[in-house]
Amino acid sequence: MSKPQQTIKQAISYQGIGLHSGEPVNMVFKPAPENTGIVFIRTDIEGHPSVRAHIDNVTNTMRATTLENGEAKVFTVEHVMAAFSAMNIDNCYIEMDSPEPAVGDGSSAIFVGLIEEAGIQEQSAPRHVYKITRSHAIYDGDRFVVILPYDGYRITFTSVNSHPLLGTQNCDFEVSPENFKEHISAARTIGFMKELEQLQAMGLAKGGTLDNALVYDDEKCLSVPRFDDELVRHKALDVVGDLFLLGRIEGHVIAMKSSHELNSKLARSIMEEIRETQP
Repeated sequence: MSKPQQTIKQAISYQGIGLHSGEPVNMVFKPAPENTGIVFIRTDIEGHPSVRAHIDNVTNTMRATTLENGEAKVFTVEHVMAAFSAMNIDNCYIEMDSPEPAVGDGSSAIFVGLIEEAGIQEQSAPRHVYKITRSHAIYDGDRFVVILPYDGYRITFTSVNSHPLLGTQNCDFEVSPENFKEHISAARTIGFMKELEQLQAMGLAKGGTLDNALVYDDEKCLSVPRFDDELVRHKALDVVGDLFLLGRIEGHVIAMKSSHELNSKLARSIMEEIRETQP
């Protein structure tokens, strides 16, 4: 039996700054009708243009995932999307008066908390879940991400980093609200001091701090880690967020040093399968 679609029970607001833009943003999450999906609405632009969170609308994956539809552009959506995916929210409007969601503490925990505070409302229409029927693989040198048919939704991620405090990290979990909240949602994005100037010259990481990112210099961690393996947990979080741009899927994702770019390519490959098998 298909489970019903879900939205949030009531509108809820949050204010903050964007991780990369550093710009202030007011966000309002609102219930949405069945079969709406997740839709970002730019209230700071005349006519309030919107963009649906779908792989077809992804235009950039450098350091974050960007969605565009005409004048409506939003970027760094993966942390919000991961929370919606794991907490089983199918439909929601997100009004924003800036192009980037608030970074919060650099994880998905704030968005999980907002969803729980707003409450979850079951809807009448059945949830659409696509069960992967064949393997898909994206390779780039020693990096890859694959998905295999699987009864459920599982992420296995291996991260390899040359920093002496990081090295090789692994995580493996079934995607469920309970597992995500306990093991993944609080993991923050990672940054290195040596990359900061370069990123800021590219217009990125302007809102990053030692609190909303896990920051390392050449020898030590300048932030207070939440997990011994926080890096790989956040990488898994990004996979959950990036692949929710397909909608709901069942499969086993296995990743080695994957990125937003590889995640997006995998999503496009899966989308081809979905369109081949569904009328």
